[in-house]
Parts: sequence; C-alpha cells; structure tokens
Amino acid sequence: MKIVIVSDTHNRLSEVKIPDGDLLIHCGDFSMAGNAEEFEQFAREIAELPHKYKIVIAGNHELLFEAQPMNARRILRGVTYLQDEAIEIEGLKIYGSPWQPEFGNWAFNLPRNSPLLMQVWEKIPRDVNVLITHTPPHGILDKTREKKSVGCEVLRQRLKDLRSVKLHCFGHIHPAYGKKRIGDTLFVNAAIVDDKYKPANQPISCSL
Repeated sequence: MKIVIVSDTHNRLSEVKIPDGDLLIHCGDFSMAGNAEEFEQFAREIAELPHKYKIVIAGNHELLFEAQPMNARRILRGVTYLQDEAIEIEGLKIYGSPWQPEFGNWAFNLPRNSPLLMQVWEKIPRDVNVLITHTPPHGILDKTREKKSVGCEVLRQRLKDLRSVKLHCFGHIHPAYGKKRIGDTLFVNAAIVDDKYKPANQPISCSL
C-alpha cells in the first residue's frame, strides 16, 4: 500500500501537490483558527483528492473538535477521523490521537510528563502498525528552530512497548520536517508549512 503523509497545512492544502497513493494521512493542523468555515474549506479540498482511503486527526489548531465535536465530525465528511481510535485497512491496524504536551492556549493540550498524557498513550493498542499523532515523540524529528527538542517524553517511552509499529507519522514542529528510520519503524514529520505558515515542504510517501 502506498501511503502519502501530510501535516500542518493550515488552510493551504489546495496549494500542495499531493502525490497519488492508496492512503492519504493528515496528521493535524489542517486549519488555522480552527473554526467551522475553515473545516468546510478543508473538507472541500480533501474531497477533491483521489486517494481511496483518507485518514485525518486533529492538531492543536482544530479548536472546533473540543468546542463542538459532533459538528466537527459532521463537517469532515468523506474522511475517517480518528481521535484515540483504531481502524484496520487492508491488514494494517492504524491508530490516531491528537494530544500533545501543553503548547500555547490551543486544543488537545495536556501537562507535559503528566499522568494524563500517560493515560492517553496507554490507549494505543500494542498491535498497531501505523501510529498517527500530532506531536512528535521526544528526541525524534522534534527540534524547534532554536534546536530545542519539544516532543512528548511520555509518548517516546510508550513507543518502547509498541514493537509492531512500522510507521509513526506526525507534524506539529514545522522546522523538524523529514523522515528517520529507527529499527523497524519509519518516523515521519510531514509538516508542510514553515514557521511563517507558508508551504515549504512536500508530502512524504512510503509503502507498507
């Protein structure tokens, strides 16, 4: 299966050249202000893409998912939205979660290194093959422009128990775009925009 991964498009999805593939994954922050109008725009734009399967998680900008979760899901028609949920597609078990250590006054924030974050990541099934989070794990494709690692320490610890993960994709930290293989797992930070919220990077593709 060819998987195409994007993240942090911030209302600029239509400006990104999305490669063909079987599964399109968006790792969150598809909006900027996180309101219904931006959700409608994203829904229209992603509906135009030809991929057979489309999976989306929220990022910290998707405020509507916290304020009006049912309305947010209704607007995102035609895609599979995962919020601490798993789905199986063509033999791959895929799990998505939007949470991250506190990052400004945005959505899906939990205190860094907290029991609450531990509870979130404990929900990830041990047999998951594709893990989609908005935050990077600490120390993996998570450095800011100032070279500070700001990924989630608790998530990095949880990964030690998730031996079946073949692909872990995320975004959130724009300057940390790229991919890195550690053992049997391919890690992908697919942030499309730069720190000025201008499209600067390309989608990342892989096959599983």
